[in-house]
Amino acid sequence: MKTQPLKEQRIVVIVRKTRLEELLYKYNTVAQSKFYIEHLGGDFSDYEAEHAQYHRSVTGAITILERLGRVHTVDRSFLPNYIFGKEDIVVVIGQDGLVANTLKYLDGHRVIGLNPDPARWEGVLLPYQLQRLEEGVQKALGMMSCPLRYVTLAKATLNTGESLYGVNDIFIGPKTHQSLRYIINHNGVSENQSSSGIIISTGLGSTGWFTSLMVGANGIANPDAAQKNWAFPWDSDYLYFTV
Repeated sequence: MKTQPLKEQRIVVIVRKTRLEELLYKYNTVAQSKFYIEHLGGDFSDYEAEHAQYHRSVTGAITILERLGRVHTVDRSFLPNYIFGKEDIVVVIGQDGLVANTLKYLDGHRVIGLNPDPARWEGVLLPYQLQRLEEGVQKALGMMSCPLRYVTLAKATLNTGESLYGVNDIFIGPKTHQSLRYIINHNGVSENQSSSGIIISTGLGSTGWFTSLMVGANGIANPDAAQKNWAFPWDSDYLYFTV
């Protein structure tokens, strides 16, 4: 992929609201938000600490990136309508779910996952921290060697003609997650089912929801297999569906 001169390179930073900001959006003030969390027995200071650390990381990242190119900051809520340039470098300031959500809207872009709070999140999709962010950009620009990992996405086509992409999983079922009856047709075999829905998992998502489902089911049916590693490669050309 062709890259821009460093000063002309556009770097798109994807951010999200913290838990505290989501509470403020709902309850308007810090005092009301604090009352709500403490009434439920939660620790409001943890929300404040997470908020402060996340914004320190965002500020530090933007300071570094502004030395390397033209920085555009985009909140995750605008992702469905944001138009990425073909040469953009995308920096996602985690968690893992934000990286997965961002990938749905990209096409061959170079993505850097930045862990804003390593003490709080392991970050499987967040290999970079602030001190290595400039190195990550240099790798994305081809200035340093960098291993690549390809990701296969799931694609669901609706009867309206619309399409939906899933990086981790696609859930098919009612929004209420209540049980329903339906028929599964697969490879010429039909089967009546009654459940809250079907979860279709990719390789990237196989360490999450899919593994949790398989461990739980096998823990009941076959305890010896419960500890099996159920993950499969990110670039697999197949999907698993779980009822």
